[in-house]
Amino acid sequence: MAENNDKTNETQDYRVLNQEEIDALLGYGYSSNDDIQQKNGLQAILSNNMVSYERLPMLEIVFDRLIRLMATSLRNYTQDNVEVSLDSIESMRFGEYIDSLTLPTLLNIFKTEEWDNYGLMTLDSSLIYSMVDVLLGGRHGTAAMRIEGRPYTPIELNIIKEIIQLILGDLSTAFDPITSVGFVFDRLETNPRFATITHMSNAVIVAHLRIDMEDRGGKIDLMLPYATLEPIRDLLVQMFMGERFGRDTIWENHLMSQLWETDIEIKAVIKETKALLSDVSSWKKGSFFPLEIAPDEDISLMCGDVALFNGVMGRKEDNVVVKINGKAEKK
Repeated sequence: MAENNDKTNETQDYRVLNQEEIDALLGYGYSSNDDIQQKNGLQAILSNNMVSYERLPMLEIVFDRLIRLMATSLRNYTQDNVEVSLDSIESMRFGEYIDSLTLPTLLNIFKTEEWDNYGLMTLDSSLIYSMVDVLLGGRHGTAAMRIEGRPYTPIELNIIKEIIQLILGDLSTAFDPITSVGFVFDRLETNPRFATITHMSNAVIVAHLRIDMEDRGGKIDLMLPYATLEPIRDLLVQMFMGERFGRDTIWENHLMSQLWETDIEIKAVIKETKALLSDVSSWKKGSFFPLEIAPDEDISLMCGDVALFNGVMGRKEDNVVVKINGKAEKK
């Protein structure tokens, strides 16, 4: 009887999962009642290490400045009523973003020379044809003509290149209150495979912008890898522009000005040597201690324990002076 009970307990420890339970464990089971698919299981664990853009609050201020600058620039460029809005900012993997692109789309790779890295700007076909239609005299109230399946003409590419450079200039201006950076046009691609600027698993920030010109318009996605933003991450984590974390700038400026008026003690050290304690204890008035120094040998000017300058000792009238030859070498 004891053996039968052990076998029964062993069989109860193992259970075969059905396909629905396996999908739920791996994160492929979603609730049909939710409008937004919520990840669960292993997918939720793997996605949990994604960095949220909310940890870089200054980016929202940058993109807010960008849409205002873009609206003004595009109005002046197209001589039309242009409205620019920010739909959302989200974090994702670069591979997920590339897979989410709807073709045909035009991908612009731009370089940030100061940060030595790249970013990506995508323009959908609706925006491209709308811009071309507006700039070439298309009438209001008629949708821009789309011819799917053909490559963009040189005229269309030149127009879009000018618009991209205009937007990159506005993006650089939007970053000016934080840091000085220039975004340089690199190349245009139509195939997402040729626009790989980082590893597929790397985290990126994507800003979804929408441009409306009355009855026409389209979308622009501005994608920046976290590796690109890493050089200024300390500036982007600030909660507001010019954050000082409670420091008193008036007191700092006063302290800096008063430091120049501070008296400090400078010692001229002729020679340093070591001696036995037994020899020092035997010194008496009139004892001589040889330093073994040449008349033209350099001496050190010290402030506390810090060596400032090297110089040569001499005499000027009735004063002993030191002629400075240069700064002391750092040890």
